[in-house]
Amino acid sequence: MLISRLSRVGVWMVKELYRGRCTSVSKNIRRPHIQFCQRPLFESHPEDKVFHSAIFPKSHNFSAAAASSNAIEEGSEQKETISVTFVNKDGEEQHIQVPIGMSMLEAAHQYDIELEGACEGSLACSTCHVIVMDMEYYNKLEDPADEENDMLDLAFGLTETSRLGCQVIAKPELDGIRLAIPAATRNFAVDGYVPKPH
Repeated sequence: MLISRLSRVGVWMVKELYRGRCTSVSKNIRRPHIQFCQRPLFESHPEDKVFHSAIFPKSHNFSAAAASSNAIEEGSEQKETISVTFVNKDGEEQHIQVPIGMSMLEAAHQYDIELEGACEGSLACSTCHVIVMDMEYYNKLEDPADEENDMLDLAFGLTETSRLGCQVIAKPELDGIRLAIPAATRNFAVDGYVPKPH
């Protein structure tokens, strides 16, 4: 198949030279070369179009495929992280970028935000209790599991939009979410203890 296509290339070049649509060999003795015609390739000759379709079938639209892959890559880069704002008990805000798929508890530990998480996300405590400050974002979260509801019942300052930070996972539709950290937590550990991320 490839040999036949290459032979067609040779035949086409001979035809072009014979028709006079290409200039003669350059007179530059040191670097002789053939300068082809100025007309657009495959403009009005049916045999040229047949040759082009044989070499470059329509199914191999490389430029379109490359453009679409670039668009996909750019789209994925733009949505790799989301913007999250933590509001502490004093009302101070801290804006961070959280990677898609990471929990708010992990993100808080990564940025040294005082969100306790004594059980390290195993749904055995309520110390990573956060309050989603906007009902619109709260409705975008998945419904809490029974284990999470059981722990939330033990949380200090429980509200209608309370969740456990270990169960709030970053996803594109949560971009811009604001989370308030309650003034206190209920835990068996000594007051003021903040576990360090491993």
